[in-house]
Amino acid sequence: MSELSINTTQNVVIKFSAASVGERMGAYALDLVIKIAYLFTVFYIFYWLKLDRIFGGDRWAIMSVMMILALPYVFYSLVLETLFEGQTLGKKICKIKVVKIDGYQASFGDYIIRWLFRLIDFISSSGLVGLTAMIISEKTQRLGDMASGTAVITLKNKITINSTILEEIGDAYVPVYPLVIRLSDNDIRIIKETYQTTLVQKKIDFEILGKLKDKIESVTGITKQSGTTNEEFIKTILKDYNFYTQHM
Repeated sequence: MSELSINTTQNVVIKFSAASVGERMGAYALDLVIKIAYLFTVFYIFYWLKLDRIFGGDRWAIMSVMMILALPYVFYSLVLETLFEGQTLGKKICKIKVVKIDGYQASFGDYIIRWLFRLIDFISSSGLVGLTAMIISEKTQRLGDMASGTAVITLKNKITINSTILEEIGDAYVPVYPLVIRLSDNDIRIIKETYQTTLVQKKIDFEILGKLKDKIESVTGITKQSGTTNEEFIKTILKDYNFYTQHM
């Protein structure tokens, strides 16, 4: 299992392990089973409802309906990777994820490129091209990954980062502010130290927390969610930074 290093624009070096060929093929197989199960269900319902009689045997009408019903099969990976930030159901089960090599979340355009290259990686060659590319590639990338500048990483092993500023978060934690990655290690250290200083006082210094909140927003472009206190906002920022530097 190869190790990849990402040096972000904030000079934060993040190390993670590339998903193995076995993990990627396992996720692909699970997704294929899910898609085939969907098609069998659709065709069974189609047969059970006897839609050919409903359409009076109109072949073009039947083909149009079938093509529409097949769209979830065709766009399965594109839609789910977009919605679940680099994961399909198979990838979630295998605990792997698509990320950008430069350390940022893959964009919709990246997912489109990966999806289009499936024609070469899997469909036109029965998976031989994609499998060969992953075996040869140092980062276990198929052609779609290389073209989009992405890689698939494993989330099973925790990422290591040379820092003492992070906090423990649960595996089920869901980040709120993706732009927190714009902060540096030093920024987070200052934020954490300032926040902890207010906690040791008998009364929290709300003025300091307010100024700290304003500074975070001005540097990152983040806007605090309505209904959230400054203290809750800062705690979320610290946890989100921890999440993104360990799971990207």
